[in-house]
Amino acid sequence: MSYYPITLDKERNFRYGMKALSLLEKKFKKPIGEIDMNVLSIDEIATIFWAGLTHEDAELTIDKVMDLVDSYSTLGEVLPVMLEAMQGAFGSTIEFAERAENENKEKN
Repeated sequence: MSYYPITLDKERNFRYGMKALSLLEKKFKKPIGEIDMNVLSIDEIATIFWAGLTHEDAELTIDKVMDLVDSYSTLGEVLPVMLEAMQGAFGSTIEFAERAENENKEKN
């Protein structure tokens, strides 16, 4: 599992292992493959940031992540690193979408 560094208040690392993905499923109340990464609210983006950073800081909250991005970076700088980290967890986004589609077909 790779780490994807981002500089906020200090260097932090996005990592989307099984625990982070499970956190996202619980927050979004749906399987990870059903989360539409193309249509996310700011709260949802912050939630994804939080899930990828919480492995280093168990006391990190979604609001704190928003504060860190606002204080030390920009959404435009952090979002591409998060997307790269998510792709690292699943392979390419195309592979991720295909897996989700295949899982849906198998259910039906």
